[in-house]
Amino acid sequence: MKVVFFGTPDFAVPTLKRLLQHPAIEVAAVVTQPDKRRGRGNQLNPSPIKTLALQHDIAVWQPQRVKKDAEALNQLRQSQADVFVVVAYGQILSQEILDLPRLGCINVHGSILPKYRGAAPIQWCIYHGETETGITTMLMDAGMDTGAMLFKAYTPINLLDNAQNVAQRLAEIGADLLIETLLKWEHQEIQPIAQDDTQATYAPLIKKDDYILDWSKPAIALHNQVRGFFPNCVTSFREESLKVIATVPLGAAYSSLLPEFSFLKEYTLLSTAVPGEVVSIAKGTGPIVQTGEGLLLLQQVQLAGKRPQSGWDFANGSRLTVGEKLQTTAL
Repeated sequence: MKVVFFGTPDFAVPTLKRLLQHPAIEVAAVVTQPDKRRGRGNQLNPSPIKTLALQHDIAVWQPQRVKKDAEALNQLRQSQADVFVVVAYGQILSQEILDLPRLGCINVHGSILPKYRGAAPIQWCIYHGETETGITTMLMDAGMDTGAMLFKAYTPINLLDNAQNVAQRLAEIGADLLIETLLKWEHQEIQPIAQDDTQATYAPLIKKDDYILDWSKPAIALHNQVRGFFPNCVTSFREESLKVIATVPLGAAYSSLLPEFSFLKEYTLLSTAVPGEVVSIAKGTGPIVQTGEGLLLLQQVQLAGKRPQSGWDFANGSRLTVGEKLQTTAL
């Protein structure tokens, strides 16, 4: 089976690796986003998928807009691929491209469709407090993640999971599921299932404002925001930006889920503090902050211009005192 692979970030790497390792599959070419300038030197950096492809001497195509690029369209036609595989590529494919391969275009999507269609399914799934997610392989159509579903695989989301470790888990699950999907699809052993559009939810691109922590929200909502948009959520501390990287919601509702933090139950008594106020500093652990409903432990933070540090090191280094307040900040 001849495959052209469309993908860009780390999430797509395990799938391309599996394709390259499979004896019944030939990766004819890779399509990925153009190199981007990053870092202090503003140097051009290849995508993780381009790096992997070049290591295996695979042709790499990087059109600015694939559906408008005549050369890219010609290359795709001449590839005579049986199937196009798409994993977090980052561009919309035209109907013309979707119609090229005889087996169609198969997408590896990071949610259980039709929930969380869109650009950031893993992040929004965690933000909304879901306790389970998964991978859906899908036969692509011209809509945004609206194509007929082929296979699904599930994984739980634990209370302290964040978008990064869930994505790593899903990337491996998706790689295995894609191989199974391709082989069975080729032999007509899968019956595509249309999505129920009435059950669809959406996961749009994350905006800067989505990172801002509003301490009037409940502790669990803030916790889900921090881990969903890991590691970029921010608050204001002493009129400077403070990233909040990892938190723990405190209270009886979470004690059975987080036995390793059972020693903090003494801090879960009712507080008269205002949202954002530091009500205590747990020795060896970190600051405990009042929210609109419940308390939140700051387990890991990052001061502007500094490296990430534990909540306890932050409290000591900044000489944090009970009664100080974290403020909702504007980016």
